[in-house]
Amino acid sequence: MFIRDLFRRRRPVVSFEIFPPKREYPLETVYATVEALRDLGPDFISVTYGAGGSSRERTVDIAAAVKDRWGLTPLAHLTCLEQTKAEVDAVLDTLRERGVHNILALRGDPPQVSLGGSSSGGEDFHFAADLVRHITTRHPGAFSIGAAAYPEGHATCDSLEEDLRHLKEKVEAGVDFLVTQLFFDNDLFFRFAERLDAMDVRVPVTAGIMPVLNARQIGRIVSLSGASIPPKFARIMARYENAPEALADAGIAYATEQIIDLLSWGVAGVHLYTMNRPDVTRRIMANIASVRSTLVEGAISP
Repeated sequence: MFIRDLFRRRRPVVSFEIFPPKREYPLETVYATVEALRDLGPDFISVTYGAGGSSRERTVDIAAAVKDRWGLTPLAHLTCLEQTKAEVDAVLDTLRERGVHNILALRGDPPQVSLGGSSSGGEDFHFAADLVRHITTRHPGAFSIGAAAYPEGHATCDSLEEDLRHLKEKVEAGVDFLVTQLFFDNDLFFRFAERLDAMDVRVPVTAGIMPVLNARQIGRIVSLSGASIPPKFARIMARYENAPEALADAGIAYATEQIIDLLSWGVAGVHLYTMNRPDVTRRIMANIASVRSTLVEGAISP
């Protein structure tokens, strides 16, 4: 199923994100995660992609298994930085052959280069919009294409306005839907949605939510994503920093509150960054079960 069609239904799309295991671990480790998530009824499962395409084969294999073994809709991440057109085309051809028709088109992060070394990657793509244009030209109509959105702006952009211009360029190149970077302040998302509307960017936007389970995790999240920490969330982190179980409970409760607020506002979708933790995902989905059940076809118009 094309993910763009999921957003045409009269209820929010709920999706999960998983990531391939390290190369030294078998794929069955992530397959156990998918098996544990299947009965939660996600509308699609997103499979991440390593820097410089470092896990491309595993991403393709997992995405195909999500469809073939569990009958779920996969979204395969595809990065383009340091990739040649031939390398990208090889992945696109393989995805089509294996029946995976949804792609999250990303610029990606540069691969790690050893001291004194240099990258040998291609220079055919500089931005995600270049990748989107290539996909729509090389395989017209074959894929439903998503792209990343950053409610607080991308870390490499000088301003949110600059990032929004790049975002609009991606959409105009052929993006069907957007998945946001994680955020902890819903007001930031609401203001972001208003900005998109003012710019006439009309594709559906699904909100990325990550439950924080430990203090070390929050430091890493902030350093990598640039997500800001609102005072309410900072108080929770400070209060329970030295009580791991309480902090995990508080993190799950905070994510639950975010999701309920987003669903009440009428968000097009919610995307849970699962961290390959089905137990946490199950708790959150149980918390929102009654809210989600009211948003059935025709019951509430988002």
